[in-house]
Amino acid sequence: MTEARRIWKFGDSINTDDILPGKYAPFMVGEDMFQSYAFAHLRPEFAAQVKPGDLLLGGRNWGLGSSREYAPKALKKLQIGGIIAKSFARIHYRNLLNLGIPAFESESVPDLLEDGDEVRFDLATGVIRRQGETFQLKPAPAFLQEALKEGSILAYYKKYQRFPGEKHG
Repeated sequence: MTEARRIWKFGDSINTDDILPGKYAPFMVGEDMFQSYAFAHLRPEFAAQVKPGDLLLGGRNWGLGSSREYAPKALKKLQIGGIIAKSFARIHYRNLLNLGIPAFESESVPDLLEDGDEVRFDLATGVIRRQGETFQLKPAPAFLQEALKEGSILAYYKKYQRFPGEKHG
């Protein structure tokens, strides 16, 4: 198990503009600052208080809207440990995984955990523990875990010149 992580709970239909409002895009405020505006309109305290490894919970359709990669990139720069939602917008889901942010779909876990809960999370097994309770996510496939260990799918590919699970040669 890993160190304690805080849960940040959000609702349904969190769009990419909720995650990072367009007026705070990297080309507007700078590559070194844009992450400090994550969830600026929904939870102004978020970027200042989130810690590396913290987990985000969402309802249905997390990441809908545009396919702006800078929304998940802001979460990557803040070192989010993962996102658990009832469902994801597909392009956003792929952007999360491409950037190395674990994303899990679960119908039940977002309803069972509360904002501010302290949990321990094991990425390899998909187990979340909260004060004697255990919640099971479907673990990420082995090939994705390999890529996440390298930091992202692209980093894995650059290092090994193949995609995880692909036979080389």
